Amino acid sequence: MISLIQLEYIVAVDTYRHFATAAEKSFVTQPTLSMQIKKLEEDLEVIIFDRSKQPVVPTIAGEKLIEQAREVLAEAQKLEVIAQESREDISGELKIGVIPTISPYLLPRFSGEFRRKFPKVELKVTELVTEKIAEYLKKGLIDVGILVTPLNETGISEKPLYYEEMLIYSNKNHEYMQQPVVNVSAMHTNDIWLLNDGHCFRHQVVNLCDIQHLESSDLPFEFEGGNLDTLIKIIDKEGGYTLIPELAWYDLDAQRKKQVRHFENMVPLREVSLVYTRKYQKSRIIEELSKEIRSCIPKPLLKSDRGSLVEWKS
Repeated sequence: MISLIQLEYIVAVDTYRHFATAAEKSFVTQPTLSMQIKKLEEDLEVIIFDRSKQPVVPTIAGEKLIEQAREVLAEAQKLEVIAQESREDISGELKIGVIPTISPYLLPRFSGEFRRKFPKVELKVTELVTEKIAEYLKKGLIDVGILVTPLNETGISEKPLYYEEMLIYSNKNHEYMQQPVVNVSAMHTNDIWLLNDGHCFRHQVVNLCDIQHLESSDLPFEFEGGNLDTLIKIIDKEGGYTLIPELAWYDLDAQRKKQVRHFENMVPLREVSLVYTRKYQKSRIIEELSKEIRSCIPKPLLKSDRGSLVEWKS
């Protein structure tokens, strides 16, 4: 007879692609895990994993079985969730993935207060790029993500939280400082600092500014990174400009706020959302997390109709 433990073990091996790591994460010995998976394969008369490859990979039949195993385990978890919510008990571990262009400006606003309101919830937050958040959600390595949408990813639900304007941050001696607003069609790319590839905010900047290719750079060096605060400090020292999300503006000191400009005749927005798979059943905790985040956001950012969304996915 198939057991939930056996299903948990094959999901763990699929997630980590290594028997020893899967056993460690499942808090069992490797022989125990391997024996249970072998027994499952014998009972079903099918090979689930190709053990000849490293990292280990599921067979074609194994992929279908593992997908169904994830569905079964998610349904089984509903029993505990229904019981908890009937007791109005919000508790347990909540693993959140958040992208680097959101985390430093949003996390300090809500995380502490959320934890104080719900002391039985253990928050675990990891910075991840969007692609990894989608992957980790599907594998069950995180419960929810906070990122820029629309994501349009099969099997992932999106719950919009707020809408922040994309702003221009320049060196205090930059030509944009002489302009009250900046026309997007007149922007040049020879002195723009960008995050490295893989960050959705970079793709939004490229789409907004219609950057087909970067001109010969007048910047003193190339920078590959994912930290907007680092870009701001480099710009202050070396010149040039970049784009920043509106929530970052609230964290700037008075001088740096003077170095920010809006676009002319447009308000480009990025939509920030909670994302989770349809398998994740803790609807109450998602609702409470959404309410807490929205309560700490400046009210203008809650309005979706104050500008136009800038897509980042092609």
